[in-house]
Amino acid sequence: MSEHRRKPQQPQEGGRAAARRGQPAPSSRRAAPRGATGSPADSYGAGGEERPYGGRAEARRAAQRSGGGGRRRAPDGPGRGPGGPNGPGRGRGRASVPAKKRIIDYPRAGKYGAARWVPSWKLVTGMFIGFIGGLVAVAGIGYAMVSVPNVAQTATAQNNVYYWSDGTQMVATGGETNRQIVNLSQIPQAMRYAVISQENKTFYTDSGIDPKGIARAFFNMATGGQTQGGSTITQQYVKNARLDDQSQTVTRKFKEIFISIKVGATVKKDDILAGYLNSAYYGRNAYGIEAAAHAYFNKQAIKLNPGECAFLAAMLKGATYYDPAGNPAIDPSATAEANQRRATLQMQDTLDKMVQYGHLSATERAQYKALPHVDNPRSNTRLSGQTGYLVDLANSYLVTHSDQTHITQQKLQQGGLQIYTTFDKTKVKQLHDAVKNVQDKNIKPKERPKTDTFVQFGGASVDPASGAIKAIYGGEDATKHFTNNADSTGAQVGSTFKPFVLAAAMEWGVRNKDLGEEQAQDERTVASPKSLYSGKNKLKIKKYDGTVWTDKDNKEWLQANDGNLSVGKAPDYKIDLREAMQYSVNSVYVQLGMDVGTDKVEQSALDAGILKSSLASSNFPSFSIGTSDPSAIRMAGAYATFAASGRQNDPYSVDKVSSKDGTVFQHVKQTKDAFTPKVADNVTDVLKTVVDKGTGTAARLPGRDVAGKTGTTDDNKSAWFVGYTPQLSTAIGMYRMDDNAANKNRTFLKMYGTGGQKEIHGASFPAQIWHDYMAEALKGQPPAQFPTPEPIGEVINDTPSPSVTPTPTQSVTQSPTPTPTPSESFNSPSPTPSDTCGNFGWGCGNNGGGGNNGGTNTGGTGGVTSSPTESTPGNSRGNGNGGLFAGSNG
Repeated sequence: MSEHRRKPQQPQEGGRAAARRGQPAPSSRRAAPRGATGSPADSYGAGGEERPYGGRAEARRAAQRSGGGGRRRAPDGPGRGPGGPNGPGRGRGRASVPAKKRIIDYPRAGKYGAARWVPSWKLVTGMFIGFIGGLVAVAGIGYAMVSVPNVAQTATAQNNVYYWSDGTQMVATGGETNRQIVNLSQIPQAMRYAVISQENKTFYTDSGIDPKGIARAFFNMATGGQTQGGSTITQQYVKNARLDDQSQTVTRKFKEIFISIKVGATVKKDDILAGYLNSAYYGRNAYGIEAAAHAYFNKQAIKLNPGECAFLAAMLKGATYYDPAGNPAIDPSATAEANQRRATLQMQDTLDKMVQYGHLSATERAQYKALPHVDNPRSNTRLSGQTGYLVDLANSYLVTHSDQTHITQQKLQQGGLQIYTTFDKTKVKQLHDAVKNVQDKNIKPKERPKTDTFVQFGGASVDPASGAIKAIYGGEDATKHFTNNADSTGAQVGSTFKPFVLAAAMEWGVRNKDLGEEQAQDERTVASPKSLYSGKNKLKIKKYDGTVWTDKDNKEWLQANDGNLSVGKAPDYKIDLREAMQYSVNSVYVQLGMDVGTDKVEQSALDAGILKSSLASSNFPSFSIGTSDPSAIRMAGAYATFAASGRQNDPYSVDKVSSKDGTVFQHVKQTKDAFTPKVADNVTDVLKTVVDKGTGTAARLPGRDVAGKTGTTDDNKSAWFVGYTPQLSTAIGMYRMDDNAANKNRTFLKMYGTGGQKEIHGASFPAQIWHDYMAEALKGQPPAQFPTPEPIGEVINDTPSPSVTPTPTQSVTQSPTPTPTPSESFNSPSPTPSDTCGNFGWGCGNNGGGGNNGGTNTGGTGGVTSSPTESTPGNSRGNGNGGLFAGSNG
């Protein structure tokens, strides 16, 4: 028969036949009657053997377990009993093999549901004992492996190597550790108890570690928070002694814990305290109490009194924020005034605790209510010449941008870094030479001590394409003049601020006078450089809606011009914005700022790269003519934004940092669009007019496009020239200030008669220095031209007067001698007339500030704004920039 006709095989499932087939064959032996032998097993025909089973089901199960006769074989079908799933043998299949015993019974065998996951008391107890035993073993091994540190051997530092932008070495420094280890007997008892009272009052009784502090530190590390150091003196001593390893890792933390435990158990408390005081950093490059005593008080540690000891204990909190000299380059908030306030509070708190804990009598404590006299930072801790300023500038940039660079002050102190700066060696020398030549020829303090002493210059040069700081002039010498004048002065910038007003007028436009204040913010008219404003002297300044602006005393503002001159033809004195910039007419730009809104002027300056911290209040009309005090670095950077057609790059001073382990930091260019090219190029075109035929003609460079602006402040206390070519932007500032005097006495001084001139203007010495430097710095570079600006905006206001002629509204008298003219009183409606230089004083480049400004005296001479605040100069931070001490004012 063929295969396909073969009868299919019958399925082995279901039905009576299947049930019969599933039954075992009958035994040939007849079963005895139940109970014949008195044993229950007799009924099963088991050969007469006794079976200890109580019933049939139990016997069957026994037979299945033993594998002997009588065990029922499981059927072939899918069911477990004969006849398939519905047969009589259902549910009586083979039993599962019991699991082997486990060392750890988890999940628990023989338990079902949630009970499987509840550990037994044996398991819990065993694991706890194992965990404790493991900890003991790890602790024992760790304790045995660590050794007690030696400060003299381990707390050493390596040099950092600084490189010029061309890759050649500038200087290797940073590894000189100013430390002299002394015995505990040479440390006054008051110093010991000052530190114990403030840092670790249980020092003499604790084990050397603080479990809570350790747990807190590990928690912060695990959650990504700020890491914390040891909270006991022992832990801090161990950390100080291990400068060779300051990595923020769990391994290092554990190692320090074991070392602290071992130190606490094997080293005398007095030795630990002496080691801590000898290894701690007190600021001013002073490591250890002896170096700190000389750095701050120029005396031996043993001669310190309790007040001085409490003061130095405060320095251990962080000298950046407690050194009375201030560290605004590191952090803008660390000004001298703020630091003195913090140091005083911390010192007094320490003294109070010393009394509370019985370490100082209340009578003696009462003698120290104020900060002790502290010496100025010692010059031998800094590099000489411009190199000191350059190194400080690079360091401050790295520290203030530690979120990007991952370099802290402590890492810098540890050393071992290769720091590649943006500084051009040739340009740095050229800028220094340009300043020195002008200074040596004109500033003669021996001949004119009343007018030529304390004269200072500052300058910075920035690449518009990248923001890289190419050169700075920080002052005469970093070891003699401690403030970096390129980065931190506090000198107001005067009319060099006006380009930000013009940019705001072309970026946002002037407000519609016919609309309400809220609606006028949205409906504006973009201004053209041909827009017309009144150049009248003592112009009554109005709000955008036409109402007269008054100060808090309800007095009207009358804005004066340079030399008290009205520019334009009577009666309206109309002049366009280009000519107003060319001749630096104050009244035009103050009114324009009010029409645009001083808040928009402020935003324009911020967009260009000026830092908020350096801006004065924008609540007064004079804000538009430079009452703010940005640094030379930030001014050069902001003008570079115009040079780059509106693309803004923050000034920076470090390109790359590497170590033995590879690259630590690489600068990444981050360009922002501050202004549209149309706005920026029109500002540049107007500033070209200033240099070509306005107040800045002294800065002309034959054959090159140059744009710039002069600026002079009220009372002739500062003068500026800021200008640029397509390749380089440079700012030069000049002022007089005795910043070597006590902090509270630092004041800006008038410059009437300085250098043999009646007055100092941005068009004089600053413009001359700018010209001399830029002529050399651009040698060998082909001339480049600025982009041709596209037309922009609409002509605001009426048709101009028939002619533009400066018209004196008041006679201009010259002082018979170069003696400074007293500044006018707060409520004076107009400034005292000042001398002019050239026809109508235009060649001076100074705009006269005017009258009452509601709180700021803006009267004065050319290009002039209110005088700089007579206080400790703030940090203008070019770095924040890339500022010298990297900081923050702009």
